[in-house]
Amino acid sequence: MTPARPTASATPAAPSVRDLVRLRAERPEAIAEAAARRKRRPLLRTAGTAVTADVADTAGTADTAGTASDRARPPHPGRLMIIAADHPARGALAVGDRALAMANRFELLQRLCLALSRPGVDGVLASADVLDDLLLLGALEDKVVMGSMNRGGLAGAAFELDDRFTGHRPEDLVRHGFDAGKLLLRIDHDDPGSLDTLHAAARTIDAMAAHRLPVFVEPFLCRRVDGRLRNDLGAAAVTTSIAIASGLAGTSAYTWLKVPVTEDPDDMAQVMETSTLPAVLLGGEVGDDLDGAYGKWREALRLPTVRGLVVGRSLLYPVDGDVAGAVDTAVSLL
Repeated sequence: MTPARPTASATPAAPSVRDLVRLRAERPEAIAEAAARRKRRPLLRTAGTAVTADVADTAGTADTAGTASDRARPPHPGRLMIIAADHPARGALAVGDRALAMANRFELLQRLCLALSRPGVDGVLASADVLDDLLLLGALEDKVVMGSMNRGGLAGAAFELDDRFTGHRPEDLVRHGFDAGKLLLRIDHDDPGSLDTLHAAARTIDAMAAHRLPVFVEPFLCRRVDGRLRNDLGAAAVTTSIAIASGLAGTSAYTWLKVPVTEDPDDMAQVMETSTLPAVLLGGEVGDDLDGAYGKWREALRLPTVRGLVVGRSLLYPVDGDVAGAVDTAVSLL
């Protein structure tokens, strides 16, 4: 099986998954080599930023009446469209009622490469193993690469809120030339493990700022219901979580927020006034109602601090199976 790949200027180290597996066994240093030669880009492209030829060509194909200057503009200047695929590293493999939907790594890579090939997709958020695969497949050229940092709070575990940093460290992101990091910050006032995660998150934000690397903080207030952890998406809880996340560490200069849409989408305007930090919306579990999710994201994207989307399962595993269609619709919201 050969995943679809974005058009890239460099020949990928592994043209197929078969080659990828062989390289991992015989030449593990190929991952570092692919990272070193990867074409990088700014986190945000502005209206004056040049885009790669393949994106410009795609824009011209979609609208043959467009001018050359139109085709030279990024598809959504100052916005981010990131595909998330860091769920498996926390043992979260389910999509809807499919308990092991994300367990097949070969299928996941195929879906990721297809998603990353779509015009307007800026990059990917994933754990080290997935990013290493994508590097070898040549799918990260001219993309924002965001490493997932704390994956220790395994889904459903008794220690889920003692969410230790078992993924990328700041120095790993620097070594590989990646562009940002992401950390999950879940707080349960009844669970002492939350304090350890809070402290570790603050020090990690400090370390990322020292490297001048953006870090996307995904905060939730949560509680256990019948032994299972539930995120509170009420307006008061989301407001409080944003206030806590914004105040972490010795500087917020490189801190972004990754926030959910509230239970009542009409509350988002007031909730997002809690902080001046730039924010992206997370996708979360949308079930079968992807159209409803699009509507909520569209309205929230109009708010001044909201700069984009970071969405995973709902786009990679849409109910109708049309990954390209789901991704293209999400991009159109920007």
